[in-house]
Amino acid sequence: MRVHLIAIGGSAMHNMALALHEKGFTVSGSDDEINEPSKSRLQKAGILPPEIGWFPSKITSEIDAVILGMHAREDNPELIRAKELGLKVYSYPEYIFEATKNKTRVVVGGSHGKTTITAMILHVLNFHHLDADYLVGAQLEGFNTMVKLTNDAPIAVLEGDEYLASPIDRRPKFHLYRPHIAVLSGIAWDHINVFPTFEIYINQFEQFIDLIEPNGTLIFCEEDKDLKQIAGHSGIKNKLKKLPYSIPTHHIQNGTTYLIEKGQEIPLQIFGNHNLMNLNGARLVCNTLGLSDAQFYDAIQTFKGAAKRLELVAKTDNFAFYKDFAHSPSKLKATTQATKQQFNNRTIIACMELHTFSSLNENFLSEYNGAMNDADEAIVYFNPQTIAHKKLKPITETQISKYFNRNDLKIFTDSTALINYLKSKSLRNHVLLMMSSGNFDCIDFNTLSMELNLN
Repeated sequence: MRVHLIAIGGSAMHNMALALHEKGFTVSGSDDEINEPSKSRLQKAGILPPEIGWFPSKITSEIDAVILGMHAREDNPELIRAKELGLKVYSYPEYIFEATKNKTRVVVGGSHGKTTITAMILHVLNFHHLDADYLVGAQLEGFNTMVKLTNDAPIAVLEGDEYLASPIDRRPKFHLYRPHIAVLSGIAWDHINVFPTFEIYINQFEQFIDLIEPNGTLIFCEEDKDLKQIAGHSGIKNKLKKLPYSIPTHHIQNGTTYLIEKGQEIPLQIFGNHNLMNLNGARLVCNTLGLSDAQFYDAIQTFKGAAKRLELVAKTDNFAFYKDFAHSPSKLKATTQATKQQFNNRTIIACMELHTFSSLNENFLSEYNGAMNDADEAIVYFNPQTIAHKKLKPITETQISKYFNRNDLKIFTDSTALINYLKSKSLRNHVLLMMSSGNFDCIDFNTLSMELNLN
């Protein structure tokens, strides 16, 4: 098979390229920008494009499939050439389905927790030496790539994003996977640029449930009232088995969370009610795939979490520094709340970056009301140039303070000033939580952790 990837440099796309190369396909690709770590990883595999840019001459009738990345444009010259030649053009999720259509597909959806639940399932399967293909939104410990596609694995575990499939396919990605086992972790309005109202957004999840294969299984978080409601009335024609989950019995002792199961204490390396709910969702998936609770708990004790999901940057006896992907209101609330519960005798400094289209949109800002109330000190960072780049209406510090509804909120628009402020504080007996889907304009967290005042 010869496969060409348009926009090969993206996080998901370069992992797809690596997975297909590993499968033995002849892989080529193009992009107008390829950054690290994509560049080094493609280069090591011998599939880094020799030149940056788009080259229609590379698109020939010898190519069996073209995969179109989300960051390409509809008028991409290579895409135009592929259409002229009548080549089969797949969106990223279309190709994932094509490669897994003869497997048992597990799809994990929801506004939050997708990556963590997917990572938990894969960790448990890997622990018990059960082979599975996968697609996950973060680099996981013990896994070489974020995508694996083989001929032999009987199971495919896929993270089901609700964002658009490609520039020419406006369907949500998770509508294309048609799972046999589906997980929905919760619904919290996001992607305002695509789903301008909550009603439109929630309808995407109703459609997803209706696309589960007949006689399949829907596993859902019953703590979410909206999700519980749509789970009750959707998928009726599919004759689904529906399994709700909630927060398992547990307690926290000396900074460690323990599950209580049949009188036994099971220590975990993760924490927070949202992660405990994620764990229960993953357990039900593993049960459905044939693993017992005992097998699941044996494996999950060694799960450390996915990258940037309450990922520990640095720790001493009286200080901890975590980075997290949280950026939407529900994620901010869950992450700060979890950190405060886990370290209730420490001062929690929570700092988040407004970085996404939704978070920088004045029509969405009101959704952040109370999202950081569990933090002892709350900080919001945004770069006005990012707003200009996204061609959005400027927002003011006054607006942010109003919508977060916190009088003592600190707001920064310069990353150097933010770093200097954090370095000026005595952080003994503190927890620092840095949350963003971006990187605070290239703050090096490891360097920062060494420069903080912990006395």
